[in-house]
Amino acid sequence: MTAATLILVLVIVTALAFDFTNGFHDTGNAMATSIATGALRPKIAVALSAVLNLVGAFLSVEVALTVTNSVIKIQDSSGAPKSDLTSDGGYALLLIILAGLVGGIVWNLATWVIGLPSSSSHALFGGLIGSAIAALGMSGVNWNGDGSKLDGVIGKVLLPAVASPVIAGVVAAVGTWLIFRVVAGVAERFTETGFRWGQVGSASLVSLAHGTNDAQKTMGVITLALIAGGEWSDTGSVPFWVKLSCALAISAGTYVGGWRVMRTLGKGLVELRSPQGMAAESSSAAVILVSSHFGFALSTTQVVTGSIIGSGVGKPGAQVRWAVAGRMVVGWLFTLPAAGLVGAAMWWLGDLLGGYAGPIAIVAILLATSGFLYFRSTLQPVSADNVNDEWTGTPKAARSKEGAPA
Repeated sequence: MTAATLILVLVIVTALAFDFTNGFHDTGNAMATSIATGALRPKIAVALSAVLNLVGAFLSVEVALTVTNSVIKIQDSSGAPKSDLTSDGGYALLLIILAGLVGGIVWNLATWVIGLPSSSSHALFGGLIGSAIAALGMSGVNWNGDGSKLDGVIGKVLLPAVASPVIAGVVAAVGTWLIFRVVAGVAERFTETGFRWGQVGSASLVSLAHGTNDAQKTMGVITLALIAGGEWSDTGSVPFWVKLSCALAISAGTYVGGWRVMRTLGKGLVELRSPQGMAAESSSAAVILVSSHFGFALSTTQVVTGSIIGSGVGKPGAQVRWAVAGRMVVGWLFTLPAAGLVGAAMWWLGDLLGGYAGPIAIVAILLATSGFLYFRSTLQPVSADNVNDEWTGTPKAARSKEGAPA
């Protein structure tokens, strides 16, 4: 096995591992509000979300193509892959991708441990951008596409990151205000029961939308790796086996249940009632589905957070925990640069060692870091049993009997 073949295999496996962390890190995006209001039981919620993530992953490839073509500048002026990145079996480009994936996974796991709902998408892009800059300089990143329109990282990643949570928040706030105006005078037991049923549908739509957006990103990474390794040449499509494997990986991660992040989203921002939950989920699903249609690789976490805050603002007398929201925003600001620094450091190490040793050392560091972070999470486990406890931060509860990561 050549070094290029080894690193291609490692990239594919690591990409699927990232997809798995994306699944359990972002489960709360779809189901946190439904679990918090009692519309769905925790285990049923994650099972439903896993199935719908799987289905959603097959509905579109626009976001996958954004990742393939709009982050790392892999093509020359003629549109063909750059020879300096795809020579030697694509080792140079594959090393950039592997280092970037490690940056994304480390940030995902670090924020999961502290229950911070950060963006898996931006962690991935940050890692790839950091490793690309370390390897190729600023010109190695596709900042603005062909320059004739807002494309590339700026148009497809950064602008949606700013606009999407604001739009989702405004829509959720208006929707929540309208709902409470319409049901004014109706007995609470009727509104709670009715809107809980509505939440089942709206949460399902968010899960479906999550599959159309987040699962696509790993598809794009693997397709990019296959192009680098000379195993694929079409930058306008994704191999079926890549779609299937990524769909299964994110679905499996979703079923594990990211209880730590789910607790923060469901209990830490706003004490939700069912009408608010339905409004938040509906606005999130609308924004994510529209963005997926246009190939915008947005953060579903930021969209859902904006919607939940909007549902609190739109309900008269609701309490929004702005301190928790502020910590989340700080985490969002650090996501791209932090993951980028890890990606750059991993590329530097891999390039320094070279050959077989470089990628093996990168993966070894990832495994060691992941093991440490998982051990750290067991000190204050969060599970389906205590995810809805009264909000005091991360609960000090008994270890989850299910044995699933918190």
